[in-house]
Amino acid sequence: MNMTIPCRWMRVAHALTRRPDQAGSALIISLLMMLLITLLGLSMMRSVGLDTRMTANTGEKQHAFQTAQTALQYGEWWLAQADNATTGVNCTGLLQAPLVCANPVSQSAMVNGSWANLGAAYAPPSVNGANALVTSASGGSGTYFAAPQIYIAYLGASAANQAKLYQVTAVGYGGNANAVSVVQSTYSVSSVIRDLGGQ
Repeated sequence: MNMTIPCRWMRVAHALTRRPDQAGSALIISLLMMLLITLLGLSMMRSVGLDTRMTANTGEKQHAFQTAQTALQYGEWWLAQADNATTGVNCTGLLQAPLVCANPVSQSAMVNGSWANLGAAYAPPSVNGANALVTSASGGSGTYFAAPQIYIAYLGASAANQAKLYQVTAVGYGGNANAVSVVQSTYSVSSVIRDLGGQ
C-alpha cells in the first residue's frame, strides 16, 4: 500500500531536524562576559592592595611623628631641668647625651635627612637604652628603624632680655628608612616671674 504524506507534515519534520543558524554567538557572548568579570575582579584586587599599602604607610607616618613628638617633649623637659639652659657649645657629630649647641642644626641635614651624625639619641625612660627598640640588621625585634634624636640649639636672649630662647629639633623614625618625621619648637626658659595679664 502506497501512502502519501501530506506536504504540510513534511515541512514540519524538515523544520524540526534543521539546526538554527547561531554560528557560536552564545559562546562569544559568554566569553566576553567572563573577560569583563575577570577584569573587574583584577581591578578590585589591585584597589584592595593599594588601600592596604596606603594604610600601612599612614600608620608608619604616624608612628614616626609620635616618636619625634615624644623626643621633642623630652628635649623641652630636659632644658627646664637644673642648669641645662646654657648658651651652648659648638656641636659636631653625634652627641652621647643631650647638650645645648651654639650652632643651629644645618638646613642640609633637614633637607637631605643626614641625621646620623647630629644630635643625641633619645632613650625613652621605659626602655633600656636608646637602641633597645631599634630593628637590628640581624633581624632584631625592634619597632623603630633608628633611635629618635634631639638637637637643642641656643638662639639667644628674648627681646626684653628676660628669657633664653632655644630651638629644639627632634627626628623620629617608623619601622623603615622612609618613615621619618622631623618636628621643631622654639622654647623659652626664664627664671623671671612675670604678670602675663591674666584676670
